[in-house]
Order: sequence, then C-alpha cells, then structure tokens
Amino acid sequence: MKTLKTILICSCFFLSGISQLIAQEEDSTDKQPARAPFESSMLMDNQTVIVPTAKTLQMDLVHRFGVIENGLSDFYGLYAPGANVRLGLNYTVIEDLSIGVGYSKLNKYVDFNLKYAILKQTKDWSMPVSMTYYGNVTINGNEPENFEDPLHRLSYFSQLIFATRVGPRLSVQVTPSYSHFNAVDSLMSNDVFGVGINGRYKFSPQMSAIFDYNQQLNTHDGVIDLQPIIAFGFEVSTSSHAFQVFVSTAQGILPQQNMVYNENKFDASGLLIGFNITRLWNF
Repeated sequence: MKTLKTILICSCFFLSGISQLIAQEEDSTDKQPARAPFESSMLMDNQTVIVPTAKTLQMDLVHRFGVIENGLSDFYGLYAPGANVRLGLNYTVIEDLSIGVGYSKLNKYVDFNLKYAILKQTKDWSMPVSMTYYGNVTINGNEPENFEDPLHRLSYFSQLIFATRVGPRLSVQVTPSYSHFNAVDSLMSNDVFGVGINGRYKFSPQMSAIFDYNQQLNTHDGVIDLQPIIAFGFEVSTSSHAFQVFVSTAQGILPQQNMVYNENKFDASGLLIGFNITRLWNF
C-alpha cells in the first residue's frame, strides 16, 4: 500500500503543478467546462472521463489479435488462434450518466457497466481536472460444471478517472482502480488494486498518439507472474467515430481480467495488436 500512496501523491502533485502553471497564464474568467480532454470514451485498454451527451447511443467494437512473436508466419498475430473480441452498446440516459452491456469472446463474458461524470475541468482552471466514475459487473458465461456456485461466475471492477487537458495537444489521466473476482485459485488474491497513467498527444485535428500504463499494486504471491499493462498507438477521430490501432501487453478486454490475470511481458512473446472502434448516434 505504500506504493499506492506514493503513486497517488505523485500523481496529484503532477496534476496540481500543471494546473497552477497554466492557471497563471489564463486571463479568462469563463467558468464553463473546458473542451473535452479526449475524443472517445475508451483509450485502448482503459476508459476515459468522457461520457457522451444525453440520449446518445454508442456502439463499441474491440478486438485483440494474437501475440506478434511468430512474425510473418501468422502475420504478426493477425491470423493467430486465441484472438479476443468484444461488442458493446452504451446509452447516455441523462446528462453525465451512461449505462451499457457488452459480450466478449474470451470466457463468454457478459458485462454490465455504468459511467458517471462527477466533475468537469473548467476553461479558467478554477476546476483543474475532470473526474468520472466507471464500474462494471461481469458474468463468466462458461459451462455450469466449471463453477461450484453460480456466484463464482461474477467479477467486479471500479475505477475513478482523473483527467486534465494540459493544452490544445496534450491530455493525461490518472486512474486508481479496484478489481475483484468471486472465485480464483486458492493461492491467488480475489482483490487487486491498481493505478494507471495514460493520455494522448494530438499532432493534427483528427490524429493523436496515445499511450497507456497500468500497474497492479499487489500480487498473487508468486502463483502467477503479474505484469503491468502497457500499450501505445494512434487514434483517428471525427465527431461521431473514433478508431484506435495499437500494440498492447493485454489480451483481455475487460479491465479486471487484465489487472488480475495479465502475465504478458513487454516483448515479442507478450505484445499483440489491437483496435477499438466507437460509433455514436444521437436521438
């Protein structure tokens, strides 16, 4: 837990320092929300602070291929077995609150999620960060004989997302999280705490470089060799679409799956290609 405290304290000082620096240069007294720090509600393996406007339907198509270590023999994992995919639908029922459901191929996971924007960064930096809560409840859809109790199918994820738009090009997030599985191996921990830092750098009106790092703060005492989730790539976005292509160490798509079970290292044996596509419709 000392590591958690250190990371969170450093993150707060980092965001506060940026806030003070830019606030000194701001003459505006406008208390309106600043421009959104991200174009999409997803950033590779993470959520962002973004909640679409009320009465917006969002469709997500998320794909992870196999690891790249076999090179051209399986086209760097694109034709490898074991690819994972998720199809999700989210709807913003009222301003700042969305609910959703998704289905993933791996373990036939069905997830129900909720996202609520609590704070929004202002143009004059009187509120220097945006803050959003994200959580899900997930059901493992494998055959009943795999579970001693129906409740063993369930897992949970909760996260607070703190983001700041540093300037017209750079946005960053800090993401403390908690993951829980009702049933794991007897020597593993049911609960994993984590923290991440991720963001984007815009180099054109529609294109950005994106990065993601998520670190577990407790381990499974050597039962499995937990590894951090590291990803980087590019995003192309419009007013209603976002497309992200990247490499990542996480084969799982659901965040609790990655935080509790990821063993992929940052090398050819653990890296894989992925993409996210989001589409918005307003009603």
